Parts: sequence; C-alpha cells; structure tokens
Amino acid sequence: MKVIASSLRKGNVVEVDGKLYAVLSAETYRPGKGTPTTSVDMRRISDGVKVSERWKTTDQVEKATVDERDYDFLYEDGEGFHFMQPESYDQVVVTADVMGDSKVYLTEGMRCYVKTYEGAPIAIEVPQKITVEIAETEPVVKGQTASSSYKPAMTTSGLRVMVPAHIGAETRIVINTDDNSYVERAKD
Repeated sequence: MKVIASSLRKGNVVEVDGKLYAVLSAETYRPGKGTPTTSVDMRRISDGVKVSERWKTTDQVEKATVDERDYDFLYEDGEGFHFMQPESYDQVVVTADVMGDSKVYLTEGMRCYVKTYEGAPIAIEVPQKITVEIAETEPVVKGQTASSSYKPAMTTSGLRVMVPAHIGAETRIVINTDDNSYVERAKD
C-alpha cells in the first residue's frame, strides 16, 4: 500500500526497489523556502545494512504488508529477546540487530508490536510512552526550580534523559520513546 513519505514513523517497514527496509528514524524538514522533505534512516532487512533516503513529503512510498501482532516481552538470553503472543501463547525470538536501540525500553511483561514477514521477526515497535525510574541525577540547586531548566538523569535501565530540576533519584517518570524526552511524573 502506498503512503506519503511524511507519514513514515520509526518501526514502519517499507519496500524500496524490491527490498524490505525497517525505518529507524524519520524527520520532516520544512524550510522557509523550497520543498519540504522527509529524511529517513532505514535498515535493510535482508543483510542489516543501514541506508538513508530523502523524499519530498508528498512522494508516494510503498509500505510493505507485514504481519503485526502484539507480544509480551518475557526475557533476554544468548539467543535474543523472547516474546509471547498473549492469545495463542506462540513465542518468537527477536535478534539483537532487529531489536536495535529499543532494548533499553524493555521491561518484563511489556506489550510490544512485533512485525513479522514470512514468519521471521523483522521489526519491533515499543509503546510511545513508558514509565521509568530515575537511578541518579544532580541535586536540586536552590532557585533553579523557578526557571524551566533541565538536568541530565540516568534511569535504572541505563537510559540517559533530561528531566526538570525538581525530579530527584528514585522518582518514576513517563518518557516519550521517540526522542527520550520527559513527558510527566508518573501517576502510580
């Protein structure tokens, strides 16, 4: 099915010149003058080679028809990352190269979308917003909370994020997995 290039997102699978590619990142540039473009970083599924493409935002791109189902993350071992389909209890193993940078977001029992093509996992999509716990961060400086400044923090899973000044260690926060940005303090 054809879609416009500006609608591509991380985790989508596209077909270019007869080969399947998993989208790693997609950014749309809208210059003041000229044509808006979408720059897409992709990984070729057959051999893992990373490529970059740039299309006009209105260009038609072939989105591949893949089987996309929700799976629960079970565990990681030497084979890879093990997921289970909640209705049928079918299990699938996702290799580290298919998992990519998404492995830092995984927690036991997390619901993810695994995309398969002819039975083999080719891409994974984690939830857009996840809750993480801050392991360490800089202490609050008096008077710093009045401005909207951010400070670096490290999560328990090893992910580095920027958080507002009032967030301390052992605080649970919600982050956006697209760009690792702080959304809000967790309500649980």
